[in-house]
Amino acid sequence: MSGMATEGSSAANQRVVENLASRLRRRQVVGSRETALETVLVLRQVVSKARFSNIDQLVEVIRSVGRKLVEAQPKEHTVGNTVRKVLHHIREEYHTATQGTTAAASTSRSTLSIAKFVLQGQPRKQNAPPKASDETRGTLKENDPDDPDAFARTLKPVLMEAIQDVLDELETVYDNISKNAKDHIHSDEIILTIGKSSTVEAFLKSAAPYRKYTVIVADTAPSYSGHDMAQSLSSAGISTVLVPDSAIYALMSRVNKVILGAHAILANGGMFAITGSLLAATAARAHSTPVVVCSGQFKLTPQWNLYHEYGALDFADPSSVLGFEEGNLVDKVDVVNPYYDYVRPELVDAFITNDGDHPPSSVYRLIKEAYDDEDYEL
Repeated sequence: MSGMATEGSSAANQRVVENLASRLRRRQVVGSRETALETVLVLRQVVSKARFSNIDQLVEVIRSVGRKLVEAQPKEHTVGNTVRKVLHHIREEYHTATQGTTAAASTSRSTLSIAKFVLQGQPRKQNAPPKASDETRGTLKENDPDDPDAFARTLKPVLMEAIQDVLDELETVYDNISKNAKDHIHSDEIILTIGKSSTVEAFLKSAAPYRKYTVIVADTAPSYSGHDMAQSLSSAGISTVLVPDSAIYALMSRVNKVILGAHAILANGGMFAITGSLLAATAARAHSTPVVVCSGQFKLTPQWNLYHEYGALDFADPSSVLGFEEGNLVDKVDVVNPYYDYVRPELVDAFITNDGDHPPSSVYRLIKEAYDDEDYEL
């Protein structure tokens, strides 16, 4: 009877995972935050129905789900990031449960220093609490031959809480990024942005009651998502000017600050952002205008653009740039319409995240804290 129940639950899990994978492939789920939320909900369902008798089995279940989802849409980096984040939380909860207390972990963490880091190498691996013996584990028994489900039964409520923490962080990400907006935006400033980033939109709107400022929005051809952004900001009472992308450089001498959204933040401090972001960031650098990026930490990706500018980009339909009605020209040219630009770390001054402000040079440290080293490759 229990065997049939196991098969049923694993089949249900597979259906849920395949459903999200097919939606990702067809681009029915788009946008970093939406994708991350869907991934967490699937992982929560998988963990709640999974059968496992030790932590390694559980990690392998989650990893296999992560691999399937990442393969379905490799360009949506937040899928892999969310899986890594959930694995990190699960390991933390497991260590806490096996220890019975986090006192040992917290004391070892508080005594870290640069000298120790250099001498010991990976601090998390060195200071990970040693596995407790069966006596100290109390009710948590791995690989119990008499009751194989005892481990899962004991640990699942705690794991559900850990996954809920990840979900809560995603749901409150805009509020946490926007809460200090008035410290970054000053009265009478002229701010330039590009595309329609929900994070940047929430950031600009939250400063509006405290500051009077003007936002210049580039229309972001060929998607023209800047039109929606300009309409949204204008309806919130913010003085908004919509300009063509070609005017960015000419206007940059009047701009006080460039605020961009990100699709993914890479380990070297560079980022993928909507097409036109590289143009805006390069123009800003020529005029020594600060470039600020608003992004949730769930977009931190433990990869970097290793080969060349277009290596990992996503490409959109070229007909929106050069339609087939231009018959004579279409045969003579190759049209490349990248959906994202790769913006190098030296073009960005600061990342405003839901956990404070950070320069590009410290992104590697945030990634180290957010994910476990063994999960960089799922």
